[in-house]
Amino acid sequence: MKVTLEPIFHKGSRCIALRFTYSYELKEYLKRFPGVYWSKSLRCFYFFYKEARLIEFTNYLKEGGIIYHKIRKVNNLRKRKGNIVSLGVLNKQKVEVHTEYVDFLKGRRYSKSTVKVYANFIQDFLRFSKDKDVNTLNEDDVRLYIQWAVDKLNYSISTHRQLVSALKLFTHFYPLCSIDMEKINMPTRDRNLPVVLSKDEIIALLQATKNLKHRTALAMLYGSGLRIGELINLELSCFDFNRKQLHIKNAKGRKERYTVIAESCFPLLKNYYATYKPVKYLVENPKGGQYSPSTIRVFLKQSCKLAGITKRVTPHTLRHSFATHLLEHGTDLRYIQELLGHSRPETTMVYTHVTRRDLQAIQSPLDSFKGNEPLPYIEHTKPFLT
Repeated sequence: MKVTLEPIFHKGSRCIALRFTYSYELKEYLKRFPGVYWSKSLRCFYFFYKEARLIEFTNYLKEGGIIYHKIRKVNNLRKRKGNIVSLGVLNKQKVEVHTEYVDFLKGRRYSKSTVKVYANFIQDFLRFSKDKDVNTLNEDDVRLYIQWAVDKLNYSISTHRQLVSALKLFTHFYPLCSIDMEKINMPTRDRNLPVVLSKDEIIALLQATKNLKHRTALAMLYGSGLRIGELINLELSCFDFNRKQLHIKNAKGRKERYTVIAESCFPLLKNYYATYKPVKYLVENPKGGQYSPSTIRVFLKQSCKLAGITKRVTPHTLRHSFATHLLEHGTDLRYIQELLGHSRPETTMVYTHVTRRDLQAIQSPLDSFKGNEPLPYIEHTKPFLT
């Protein structure tokens, strides 16, 4: 019996597909390994890739007397924006260090998403250093890795900053290495203004979303100013309709807060609950459990296209719009900070730069010419900028 291990990207994650000539005994043996799933779309068994899990699986195959074949070095691929690049293979020492680093992050109570992101950064860094002993890694290795990651993986400034933070935590966790992070610069944060939808665009977006579950999700993102992770984790017990309040638990930074529930969403929520009958979470997977963030992003993109919205819209854009529209209505900035769950007022202050309340009162100097008469229409007979 023979199994081919093929690296794939499935459900937004690196996975290992298991290809083999059908055999009932082999199929049942593979299914017994923890974490092996069947994919209807791919028509194969697979498991989510982790270095330690791959080693355990190959040992499991050896114990069963099964021959396996790896395609393209299954444990050294990295994908970023359509590009697949090759990295080194982790040796036993680095596998152990990486596993302990993940446990270190969990012990410090970092969120699941932070643990996943930081662990991937350090895994790639250890791979990039190839066979070099972890104890001898220094700031030059860090610089070379960061230069490679920014160039080959096209990291943004925010991702670059996350990478440096992950490496700083790694040196704190593993002081035996020779890395001096004081010599590594943290890139300055981008000062981009958030994209905001107008009220008419919000209405058009919700009207274009015909699916009841999808419309409810988007209405809650905007109507309560939620992050996408907060929406996914939102339980039915968090609603207080009498006080029109929503209890947000385990938000960013392990904080809790209260935000508002739009009264206009009450009929929508009642209709949604009667139709879908969610058990625990407001928005649930059809098979039960939490909804997928990628699914929300997909149908949001589709709804924007149907609504004729050409701006680059993400779930966080609805949160930005919520805050901006509150500020335009005259809501005090301190209350907006509380509703959004921002730790620092400086974070909320960014919305003062995008609100139209004060800008609408400012007149362009061009409008003051000739009694504010409209500019004359000129019919072009030649191409513009010839």
